[in-house]
Amino acid sequence: MENSQATMAFSVLKTLLTSLFFYADKPLILFADKCKYLQFIRCILVSAFLFFLRLLPSLLPSPSFESYKFCLNSKRGEALCTVADGGGGEPGIARALTQVLSIVTDIPVSSRKYEVVRSLAERLIDDNLLDGNEALREVNCTALVAAFCRTLKRLESAVVDHGGSRQLDAVTATPDGGGGGVIEDYYRGLCRVVRAAKFYGDVVRRRLSARDELSRSEVSAEKLAAELLWLAQKMTACGCAEEALRRWSSAQHLAWLSLSADPRLQGALVKVSAFLLDQARELWKEADEENMKYELRETNMNMLVSWLPLLCRASNGTDTPVLSINKRAELERTLELMINTLDEEEQEKVLSLWLQHFTYCPSSDWPNLHDSYTRWCTASRSSLLLLN
Repeated sequence: MENSQATMAFSVLKTLLTSLFFYADKPLILFADKCKYLQFIRCILVSAFLFFLRLLPSLLPSPSFESYKFCLNSKRGEALCTVADGGGGEPGIARALTQVLSIVTDIPVSSRKYEVVRSLAERLIDDNLLDGNEALREVNCTALVAAFCRTLKRLESAVVDHGGSRQLDAVTATPDGGGGGVIEDYYRGLCRVVRAAKFYGDVVRRRLSARDELSRSEVSAEKLAAELLWLAQKMTACGCAEEALRRWSSAQHLAWLSLSADPRLQGALVKVSAFLLDQARELWKEADEENMKYELRETNMNMLVSWLPLLCRASNGTDTPVLSINKRAELERTLELMINTLDEEEQEKVLSLWLQHFTYCPSSDWPNLHDSYTRWCTASRSSLLLLN
């Protein structure tokens, strides 16, 4: 009850402050277009206000939001958050596996103990599977889902903290790059201010979190990406690949940051996406219920919108292709299958996104979804003819 009241209070406070600010901002809008100095002042005010909103959750006491653990509901395949009870309700093997996976994420690859801890985690997971017991499989899934989420969060923090000026350029870049009138230019500039404020708000919020500070300087983003692939493979072996796919498809912020990341990190992220796209194809083939296909269709849409731009831009690698020729061809077929599962409007969004990034990336000609684009155009043309 206290948690819900605190959440509601924060939501009301945020809504009230936002409404008051934008109400007070209306007079400035009338004069900002006529005076460059007022435009500058207004941009500073908007940036400062949005920064304050991003910082507000960190300033408020919220111990109830920090004591959570993951448990897996095997009937629905969903990761649920429940308040931790101090570990007394968990079996010892579950606590052991959770601890080992946490250490694997924290310890740098350069440490001579890394392979020891990694091998221990492998052994615990494999032994639980070999017993063929459903409770032990659930132990694996619960610990792996929590580790995947934690590593994903650490990876995003590492990309934000160590991305440098190239990410700031990406934050403030204008997507269309075209010209326009004074109002269009103004709002485009305001959008850049909003994105920059959000970027810096995320940085400050993460640095205020003591948990995210743990060993961050010693763990590279590339290492975390490689461990995400390993965790996804283990989750697939334990029968909870759908949860990994759902988490990865919803990581839009990380996908956006990856477009300006180091090429080696981009290659590692492409490998994670390629593996999970394969799992999405297999899950779709195995789905036999309409509600299950509906959930998978939504996940497929999020996956394509989030990670298709990176596939278009980062498939070549620094010296060799990230994926083999056969793997690229197979993945193209997978992408076409996933696009075919979407409705006509969703296909338009995905294919429009693909065409934009595919066209403006001179260093890569993959994935080539020309056939899917042509089929969508034909279907759209037929739909129009049926209406007339």
